[in-house]
Amino acid sequence: MKIVAADVIVSSPDRNFVTLKITTEDGITGLGDGTLNGRELSVASYLRDHVVPLLIGRDAHNIEDAWQFLYRSAYWRRGPVTMAAIAAVDVALWDIKAKAAGMPLYQLLGGASRTGIMAYGHASGRDLPELFDSIRAHLEQGYRSIRVQTSVPGINAVYGVAAQPAADGKRYDYEPAQRIPLPAEEDWDTRAYLRHLPGVFEAVRAEFGPELPLLHDGHHRMTPIQAAKLGKALEPYDLFWLEDCTPAENQEALRLVRHHTTTPLAIGEIFNTVWDYQTLIREQLIDYVRSAVTHTGGITAMRKLLDFAAQYQIKSGIHGPTDISPVGMAAALHLDLAIHNFGIQEYMRHGPLTNEVFRQSFTFVDGYLHPGEQPGIGVELDEEAAARFPYQPAYLPFNRLKDGTVHDW
Repeated sequence: MKIVAADVIVSSPDRNFVTLKITTEDGITGLGDGTLNGRELSVASYLRDHVVPLLIGRDAHNIEDAWQFLYRSAYWRRGPVTMAAIAAVDVALWDIKAKAAGMPLYQLLGGASRTGIMAYGHASGRDLPELFDSIRAHLEQGYRSIRVQTSVPGINAVYGVAAQPAADGKRYDYEPAQRIPLPAEEDWDTRAYLRHLPGVFEAVRAEFGPELPLLHDGHHRMTPIQAAKLGKALEPYDLFWLEDCTPAENQEALRLVRHHTTTPLAIGEIFNTVWDYQTLIREQLIDYVRSAVTHTGGITAMRKLLDFAAQYQIKSGIHGPTDISPVGMAAALHLDLAIHNFGIQEYMRHGPLTNEVFRQSFTFVDGYLHPGEQPGIGVELDEEAAARFPYQPAYLPFNRLKDGTVHDW
């Protein structure tokens, strides 16, 4: 089943997305997500200029061979641009193979290991009443696990707080990439954050009780000792996980955190390959793998990574923000349903324009996601609708400390 065409489609309905559409000689098409927030055109160019010419004439069924070829033949391996491009090809080929088989993709991955996929939503507020209202609203939407993010007194803008004003005048709404000429500058104070956050979780537990799974994202802002301090301070509130407590490129730093707290740790949304996890998994320094299918080489690579993690009783927590397109989200759901060591799935609802461009079969009912029974990954691209929303430059913000030092955002 030879590949006869591969098209890169860049569209910006509610935000920018990069989609790869592969077509075989039999007329079967497959979709892959190559979106890289704030650097979308770099992946689009990598695909158009370097990858697409290598795909024409290849057998679409040979997915493993295609993955290894794209990874090894470039010589310059890894990195978010390369791995997002490989992921786009990989997911599109799995979509084609499942459509040719007449099955939803999860069946080709071994079938379902569960009936539904537990998802968590993102509640936030500038103060406790607003935060409580957001938690209640997410519970009413069906979420049964909640990530809690909050403003910090003395800090003007904090990642993950939807109601705070953005530099482009729009609501943050969990899509912090803003359509402005230069990245927005935000401020940060780790000591103020560490003082404020435990009291927030104390109040949330008092209001919503001990049963509700609560999560929190530190977004790489802490040093290892600061992360250890926070993890220990949050132990009384029984978090499902503390995410990205410290920049994890330094994998050994998690040893210090692990030695000081029993709060479960989730890491990896900015990782791209299994090599980023070697120490973390082998030494059991984390509890959840946070990589996205889109940024980690696709289903082929993620399945191997999660099988490695399973040997150490580490579970999945696949990245699922709105800068993962519905194509990437659907791919994650098929993997979630099939693997044994599933933990939880991040789920942020896409906007109405995105849903117009990407027609989806996956469902969210009573707190659980399901990819559906449509052959393939279950997403179709409306190219006419996509063409109505051309690319718009957008940048993620960055942080500075009070003295002007650039800090991890």
